[in-house]
Amino acid sequence: MTTSAVPEEVPPQEWLATVERARNQGFHYFDWLGCTDDIGRSDTFRITVMLRDLTAPGLSSRLLTSAVPRDVPVLDSIRTVFAGAGWHEREAAELFGLEFRGGDTRRLLLSPTFHGTPLRKDEVLGARAAISWPGAKEPGETDASPSRRRMVPPGVPDPDVWGDRDLAEAPAAAAEVAASATGSRVRRRGR
Repeated sequence: MTTSAVPEEVPPQEWLATVERARNQGFHYFDWLGCTDDIGRSDTFRITVMLRDLTAPGLSSRLLTSAVPRDVPVLDSIRTVFAGAGWHEREAAELFGLEFRGGDTRRLLLSPTFHGTPLRKDEVLGARAAISWPGAKEPGETDASPSRRRMVPPGVPDPDVWGDRDLAEAPAAAAEVAASATGSRVRRRGR
C-alpha cells in the first residue's frame, strides 16, 4: 500500500532548516526538487522537494513546498544537505531565474549566450509566434480542412500586448503578457 504525501508549506526563511530537520527525522533520500510559476494565482514561484524514508518504502515521504516572491526569487540552497539537489537547483535557477543562496551558479542546460527564463509563464515564446501552428487536434488533420480556423498555440501573447506594438509605447508588464498568452484564440489574418 502506498500513500501520497500531503504538501507541507514552509516559509522561505525556514526552508533550509526544515529540510535539515526532515533529514534528521529519517527522510534521508532526496527524490526530486521542482519549481512552478504561480503567475495568475499569485506573484510567486513554488519550490517543492520530495524526501523519502527508505526504511518504509512506498509508505513514508515528505513533500515540502515554499513560495518565493517573483520580484525577489531567492531561497537557501539545500545542496549541503542533499548533494543531488544541486542539479535540480541549477535547473530551476536557469529556467525560472531563481537564486539559490549558497548554490552552484554555473549554467546547466542553456547556452551561456542565451538570455531569458524559458519556463516563466511571462516569458514570450518567440518561436511559437514565428512558426505557423498547425491547430490540428487529430492525426491526419491538415491545413486543408476548411472547417477549422487557425488557432494560436498556448504561450503566444496577443500581438496588441507583445509584438506589433508601437515602439514609442512602454513595454507591457509581465502580468499583462502572461494574461494574454493563452492558446485557443483565432489567429488574425496575416499573422
